[in-house]
Amino acid sequence: MADLMGSRAYCCFKCQNLVAFHDDIVSKDFQASNGRAFLFSHAMNIFLGPKEDRQLMTGLHTVADVYCSDCGEELGWKYIKAYEETQKYKEGKCVLEKFKIVLGNG
Repeated sequence: MADLMGSRAYCCFKCQNLVAFHDDIVSKDFQASNGRAFLFSHAMNIFLGPKEDRQLMTGLHTVADVYCSDCGEELGWKYIKAYEETQKYKEGKCVLEKFKIVLGNG
């Protein structure tokens, strides 16, 4: 198992459950309905809601809402499929809303 001590990490704001590492941030320039959000290449300790097609600012995507596995708080969404060729890089990645996560230590 990798040494996680001292890694900068993000936790659920409600229960402090570890959900992502700082090193997995792909972009800090995402916008959610409630403000800023980060795109992560990987998230953990989450579960997904049902898949659905949504018209987002960058086009049509199939997404699933992302929830904290401990407390069930909705934290953001995961891109399942992007229909625009320029948006394919988002597939499999998670967007976590900044106000729903707090910086902690892994």
